[in-house]
Amino acid sequence: MGKKDYYDLLGVEKTASDSEIKKAYRKLAMKYHPDKFSNASEKEKKEAENKFKEINEAYQILSDSDKRAKYDRFGHAAFENGGGGAGGFSGFGGFGGAEDIFSSFFGGGFGGGSRSRGPEPGDDLRVDVTVTLEEVAKGGEKEIKYTRMGKCSKCNGTGAEPGTKTKTCPKCHGSGRIEQIQRTMLGNFKNVVECDECHGKGKIPETKCSKCRGTGVEREQVRKKIKIPVGIHDGQRLRMSGMGDASSEGGPNGDLYIFFHVKEHKFFIRDEEDIICQVPITFTKATLGGEIAIPTLSGKKTIKIAKGTQNGKVLRLRGEGIHNPRAYAPGDLLVKIIIEVPTNLNSEQEKLLKEFDDSLKDKNYKMNKGFLNKLKDLFMN
Repeated sequence: MGKKDYYDLLGVEKTASDSEIKKAYRKLAMKYHPDKFSNASEKEKKEAENKFKEINEAYQILSDSDKRAKYDRFGHAAFENGGGGAGGFSGFGGFGGAEDIFSSFFGGGFGGGSRSRGPEPGDDLRVDVTVTLEEVAKGGEKEIKYTRMGKCSKCNGTGAEPGTKTKTCPKCHGSGRIEQIQRTMLGNFKNVVECDECHGKGKIPETKCSKCRGTGVEREQVRKKIKIPVGIHDGQRLRMSGMGDASSEGGPNGDLYIFFHVKEHKFFIRDEEDIICQVPITFTKATLGGEIAIPTLSGKKTIKIAKGTQNGKVLRLRGEGIHNPRAYAPGDLLVKIIIEVPTNLNSEQEKLLKEFDDSLKDKNYKMNKGFLNKLKDLFMN
């Protein structure tokens, strides 16, 4: 039996935000916590253990932006055969990575452990970038501009007025941690958490920086050139580690997520790695054949039109589509021929056209004989 869909396991949509995924996991983790099954039958314990293992694995994938992107694109296959999966799970005895996940909710391990999370990282940011189909095909660079919280230029992120000293935090007495008793559905948890006064540093400034008011961060404008990945699809995102907001607690910067939007092209339609266009030609050109110039993503090209080309004929230009770095060869350009019927003919033109039509024989047409026979049978009935 194949693995269950991770989104279905957590009961969320594929468009769910990080906070919605976290909330759903927390609810299920509480429901299938081993302490709730201590007096249950062995069968119930085993079922709960399996369920807990599944939701733990699902959360470890969907809570990580890189792993989630891989899963959205390739499914479970992205993590098979050493593909960077969700990691092991040691059952109710050890819990594997589940304890780390629970600590993010309760501030400690299942047993009320004393590990500290450390300073919180800065917030992640999002920037939306619009690119053309030509940029998708060729790649290139694009400059982005955005606003973020950066280190204070006056105190360099310390939060203290330059020239002043720091002092021991009076709330945690320099340890950077304080004890809390947290009451939950599963009982009382005694947790050691980060001090909210000094944010785990153990010290606070005697005089707060006058520019950032002790936060250590200030708003700044950022300009940066980014590479446009060749073959990027509309809605795909690129993660830039450490380019988000600076942390006011002394932790690492958050990440920056670039969301790409591909601008609609006035001539081409994209179909995965192939591109499609419609090219009108005259009735004469379709009948007698010849050459026409067409646009491609790499410039103008000339193609041959065979004699007797029919309306709707599709010509394929190999390698003139979008390059997919994971594919052996780039896509193709598909040119659909549209034959224009002349209009607004004068009397002389109509006369010539009728004479021309009268001169044609059955052999000059490629009309399906089977279709004509069906029509003949229909009219005789």
